[in-house]
Amino acid sequence: MNLPEQKRNYEKNPVIEMKGFENEAFQSYETILGELKKKTENLNKKKTVMVLDYYHGVDEKEVYENLVSKTGASKLINIEDYKLPEEQLSVELKREITEDRVFGVLSVRTIEEFFDMKKIEELRTEIKAASEGLIAVYGIGAGLIEGDILVYADMARWEIQQRFRRKELDNWGVGNFDEDVLKKYKRAFFIEWRVLDRHKRELFGKMDYLLDTNIKNDPKMISGDAFRAALAQAVNQPFRLVPFFDPGVWGGQWMKEVCGLDKSQEQYAWCFDGVPEENSLKLKYGNVVVEIPSIDLVFYKPVELLGDKVHARFGTEFPIRFDFLDTMGGGNLSLQVHPLTEYIQAKFGMHYTQDESYYMLDSGDDGSVYLGTKTGVKPEELIEEFRKAQRGEGAFPDEKYINKFPAKKHDHFLIPAGTIHCSGKNAMILEISATPFIFTFKLWDWGRVGLDGLPRPIHIEHGKENIQYNRNTEWVEANLINRIDKISEGDGWREERTGLHDREFIETRRHWFSKKVTHNTNGLVNMLNLVEGEEAIIESPENKFEPYIVHYAETFIIPANIGEYTIRPHGGSEGKEIATIKAFVRV
Repeated sequence: MNLPEQKRNYEKNPVIEMKGFENEAFQSYETILGELKKKTENLNKKKTVMVLDYYHGVDEKEVYENLVSKTGASKLINIEDYKLPEEQLSVELKREITEDRVFGVLSVRTIEEFFDMKKIEELRTEIKAASEGLIAVYGIGAGLIEGDILVYADMARWEIQQRFRRKELDNWGVGNFDEDVLKKYKRAFFIEWRVLDRHKRELFGKMDYLLDTNIKNDPKMISGDAFRAALAQAVNQPFRLVPFFDPGVWGGQWMKEVCGLDKSQEQYAWCFDGVPEENSLKLKYGNVVVEIPSIDLVFYKPVELLGDKVHARFGTEFPIRFDFLDTMGGGNLSLQVHPLTEYIQAKFGMHYTQDESYYMLDSGDDGSVYLGTKTGVKPEELIEEFRKAQRGEGAFPDEKYINKFPAKKHDHFLIPAGTIHCSGKNAMILEISATPFIFTFKLWDWGRVGLDGLPRPIHIEHGKENIQYNRNTEWVEANLINRIDKISEGDGWREERTGLHDREFIETRRHWFSKKVTHNTNGLVNMLNLVEGEEAIIESPENKFEPYIVHYAETFIIPANIGEYTIRPHGGSEGKEIATIKAFVRV
């Protein structure tokens, strides 16, 4: 890969620069303690109740030793002493947890179901009866107690996963530090994060402070007003999420070069740079940078961010995701299929499925995509071949059963759920998809094990219920490869529709432009990536936001609130033709 030097300007740590509130941002435990003591004194009450609630993943020992125990409280109450025992919860949660290594069932439980609410009521009565002193209630769920001061310690999902891997974190009160990472992630994804997100949303308007402990022993805290103001500001400007990069058995070398990653790492497979449930936001208040889960923005300002029509359809979920899959100098992804809508609803409690597409950011001479079954394939023969391969009775004969198409830069392959697919080696993919995350049924993984040395999960029995055999060679060629139509053009620009398939709810539009091109959200959230060119600038004709610069391969979000905006080449791209791809929900 000989990539131009000027394209190596990908920003790995984007921030939202806050206007004001510099005096309401604090860094270090000492400074944070000083602020909380000042707040307590200013209340000037005989009895003060301080509540310190946590999201799952917060290092409770660190926070207790450096903050809770030093508040000067006359009484310290760990709310988790009132949690139901794990032996009871594991029985009650059996249906959601399942026996599967990867897949559970999305929980609709509330946080109250995890506690002995009779004892919680007794605790509330006891606290109410106290006449003086500082009472500190702390731990996951502490917000069940009404307090005078509420501190909420939030945690980015990606950091939670890293702590799982490092065996620093168990599931909520389970003690399973050494358990298989996939099983720990499963319980967090299907149960704990669902429950704690519901709880957290109820606290947004009540928070006096938000605490960020994503970096060990380097805490930051902002006032509740500063937190809420940041979310209000974000939905009125373009912004980027904080990307994270991860290795994988099939990973490649492209992102190391273009995104400026650690050259000592063997490879990188994934980058999530447009997935609000997984990514985070960085908010900058003067010299203090606070990291929060970006899903907080979706929860707090859903209509302004998503638009009324998208919110009506998806609620407080961000339905579009952009991520990178890098096999340049790597290997094939696993052959896989995503569940049909009725299957994901019936089996996992998810109300929409993972339709997706592969947009080729780059490709080697032998880049390829596997897509759909070959014409004439018999279902029972295909499934038996997958089972034989899984039993170790030889490699799966992919060339006999699965279509393989050459792939070049800027090709777009559409992948409605039920279509067998995977990227071949030497491809750099911008995956544009719906957001149900982990609902991928691997059918064949080329005989590999994961980086943890364990066999990667294969789900042939799930897969066989979802493979659509009418997605054969002729159908795929006619319906799923480069369905590109010119929509409109003007002075220095042209707009193309590149997908997605009619069964998919996402629309994608590509703009090629050497001059300013005008866009409008039309009341729908837009997600874009600069797929060609060094740099572009986004501006508001009505000066609703300050000009915003993006670089090659960066994903950025335009909230529905913005309405009209323009994009033009900037910096080293001025006078050149560059391109963006934009995704939005069809309504």
